[in-house]
Amino acid sequence: MTTDPIDAQGILEAGKGEAWEGLPPGTVMGHIHLQVAELHKIEEFYVKGLGFDVVARYGPQALFISTGKYHHHIGLNTWAGIGVPAPPENSIGLNWYSLVLPNEETRNKTITNLEKIGASVVEENGHYTTADPSGNRIRLLV
Repeated sequence: MTTDPIDAQGILEAGKGEAWEGLPPGTVMGHIHLQVAELHKIEEFYVKGLGFDVVARYGPQALFISTGKYHHHIGLNTWAGIGVPAPPENSIGLNWYSLVLPNEETRNKTITNLEKIGASVVEENGHYTTADPSGNRIRLLV
């Protein structure tokens, strides 16, 4: 894995000055990177709770996880600093992401696994939501 810089100016120019209106409906994200406060509890949450496998470590700074032996679905890093608190509720950033599970049985097993490690799972309006130890919210969908 490389750590090449992003061409932010090129991306902005490609938007031709149009207002951002979000991703098009049906967009599927290949992978995401999340800022976390530390890696030990995060690893337990994603591996024991959600069922991901660790595929790579970037020293003590980052953890890359996936399912199905993919190179990584989620990157988890402490690059903003170890112990950094979650951003305030109304700040700019990712509000939540969806984890799509294959069926209700898998979702129920995942909820049980999360509860076994002390994670909270809340059901609201037909959505099951949890949050990792750094406050990143996850909707558990089928």
